[in-house]
Amino acid sequence: MDADNKPNTKLSFSDRLQQCYTGAVYDVLRAMGYPDQVLPYNINPLNIHHKITGTVFTIEGKRNNTISEYDSLLKWCELLSRAPSGHVIICQPHDTTVAHMGELSAETLLHKEVRGYIVDGGCRDTAFIEKINFPVFCKYLTPVDVVTKWEATSFAGTIVIGKVKIHTGDYVIADRDGIVIIPLAIVEEVINQTEKVLQTENRVRTAILKGVDPVEAYKRYGKF
Repeated sequence: MDADNKPNTKLSFSDRLQQCYTGAVYDVLRAMGYPDQVLPYNINPLNIHHKITGTVFTIEGKRNNTISEYDSLLKWCELLSRAPSGHVIICQPHDTTVAHMGELSAETLLHKEVRGYIVDGGCRDTAFIEKINFPVFCKYLTPVDVVTKWEATSFAGTIVIGKVKIHTGDYVIADRDGIVIIPLAIVEEVINQTEKVLQTENRVRTAILKGVDPVEAYKRYGKF
């Protein structure tokens, strides 16, 4: 949003979301009738300073104790191959035993200009991943890899994490406070309204710092 209160349409939705934060986006979604767009609170960033925003590409997988080493690695490489540049990968692995992201995979996705990786599962090689500055959000850490244990089964479909249904093409904003999914159909309105909220919050902050009572500031701006 520029100084004239007009949306900054020169930036992409992904880049405009980078200037927002999850709390403000959630407030807007709640006001619009979408209060249940937040992923479970136990999916956290490896680096709390990372923020991920962008268009979602979904992956789903499952535990497979009979898959061979060759086939499991081949399927994993297919996952990396299909990850589209400029997107955020969100994975529902239906598994709580292995790492669904690691060193070489993160390096590959970074080289492909993927914006980040969010998984309702595990991660390993985290020191290296932090070193290359690739944003990853995950539920747990483990040194156990996917070999002979897990496979990706579908790409670009609809997945569910927690109570949130996620489609390829939706948008996501993830920061240290959590992960919010924005349905594609309302993303422009959500971003426009969030930018207005941020401007109002700045006015409230300025008023408070000038000594305005919090009650008066809330009555004046309708936001706190």
